[in-house]
Order: sequence, then C-alpha cells, then structure tokens
Amino acid sequence: MTTSNLTRIVPRRRPGEARAGYGFIALDGLGLIVFVAGPALLALVIGLFDVDGFGKIEFAGFDNFALMAGDKLLWKCVGITAIFTAIFVPTAFVVSLCLALVVKNPYPGVGLVRAALFLPQVISLVVIGVMWKFLLTDKTGVVSGILSPLGLGDTSWLGDPWLALPTVAFISVWFLMGYQMLIFLAGLQDIPNELYDAATVDGANAWQRFWNVTWPCLRPTSFFVLVTSMVNAIAGTLAFDIIYVLTKGGPANSTSTVIFYAYQQAFTYGRFGYAAAICGFVVAVLILLTGAMFAATRGGRFNDA
Repeated sequence: MTTSNLTRIVPRRRPGEARAGYGFIALDGLGLIVFVAGPALLALVIGLFDVDGFGKIEFAGFDNFALMAGDKLLWKCVGITAIFTAIFVPTAFVVSLCLALVVKNPYPGVGLVRAALFLPQVISLVVIGVMWKFLLTDKTGVVSGILSPLGLGDTSWLGDPWLALPTVAFISVWFLMGYQMLIFLAGLQDIPNELYDAATVDGANAWQRFWNVTWPCLRPTSFFVLVTSMVNAIAGTLAFDIIYVLTKGGPANSTSTVIFYAYQQAFTYGRFGYAAAICGFVVAVLILLTGAMFAATRGGRFNDA
C-alpha cells in the first residue's frame, strides 16, 4: 500500500468538522496572542531602548542588536542551544513514539502505565529539577550508588562540562516524553482500523504496516510534536527552568542556552534592553525555523499526489 493509495483511502474532513476544530482552538489561540505574541512584540520594542531597570529609558535604535554581533559568549550560547536542541528533539520524538506504540493497545494495567509515564507533567519543573539534582549528587547520590558497580560512581553528571548538557537533555526528555506520548497516542487512535485490515490482506508484515500506514497517518501529529519540542528546547521552560535549578548555566557556561543568557543579562546585570534584543532574536529564529518546517512538510499534511 503506497502513500498515494493511502491518501485516497483516508476520508476528507467535512467543513463542519473544520469549523468545530477552529472553535475548540479559538480560546487557546487568543491566549497565544495575548501571552506569547504580545510579549514577543514588546520585547522587540524594548530592544530598541537602553533600559537598566532603575528608571533609565533611552532610545538606542539598533545598538543592542549591533552589540549581539560581537558578543562571543552569546554566540557560544547559541551553539549550546543548537546542540541541546539537536539532542533533545529527535530523542524525545523517538522515545515518545515508541512509548505510544507500547501503550496503544489495551492490556491489563495499561492505564497505570500511561498514568505513570505522564506523571512528571503534573509536577512542577522546579521540583523535578531539585529531585534530579539530589539523585545526581556527586559520589553520594542515588545514581552514583546504582552505577558504582560499573565504575561510574565517581562521575560528575552535572559538574563535568562534557556531561552536563547531555544530562540536562536526558532529564528534559524524561520530563516531556509522557506529554508527547499522549499526543502520539491520540494520533494512533485516530487511524482507521480498515487501513490496517487492508494492509494485512495485502500481506504486509508489522514493519510494513507501520511504515506504509501508521507513519504516513502520523505526519500531522509528528509535525506538531516536532514544532512544540523545538520551541521548548530553544525558548521554553525546558531551556530555562531545568537548567536554572540544575546547573545555573554551568559548569563553565556549558549549559547556558540563549534564553538563560538573556535572563542573566536582564536580572543579573540589569541590561534589560539588551536582554529584550536577544529575546527578539530568539523569536525571529523560531519564526524562521517554524516557517521552514511548514514549507518543507506542508504542515505535515499528506501529499496530494
């Protein structure tokens, strides 16, 4: 069964269903405009001023943006953010998809398994960070005790510049995989069983059913997961809360992402205008990346061919 045949089999959405869908997301869209788009636009405006938080507000034009070009530490943070995103996004995608496939079909205790995997989502990220910091304490932590027989008991997971970023990425995957699993699970349950029956009749094995039925039908869901995880990695809570609690950007700035660097510029050094300019840069990058993903995948929709 080819993708083009699958396209003809999947029924088109009726206009009424589309209107209902837009109605469901209307309030969420309004919230995004008020609490995301509005602050992003305000950051761009503040980036044009020299603001120190003590009443100084002077128009600076594009001076703050010009300073970014020569800020070596900022571009180091850009590289760290890119590495973190490259580790986190594909790993979380694969892990959450595999988990969704595991808990898709009903079996005794599947509800408890789903709840356990989703449990981190109902816990504050600060609590998550404190918990993992306790578990990863050098030499005396629980993780060191478990890995001691393997000769890894003395490993400093958060204190080694080469290990800190992958460790933070691993914790981020652990935190977000339950949420992404539910998104994939919803996508899997929306696939008509008739498609699997037709593929089975055609003699397709389990891998062929996944590749020719499951994977094409999950394209819109996959697109949503990729975009949201990318935003989380670059400018979301994962890029700030977990890093702030676990490492505060260290050691040696090895976990300092762009958004964390902007926070330091604003609330440690009082350079609010410069921090706003950095945030404006981050917003512009996210818009470009998201636009490129939409253009390359057509929003995850099926090909019309």
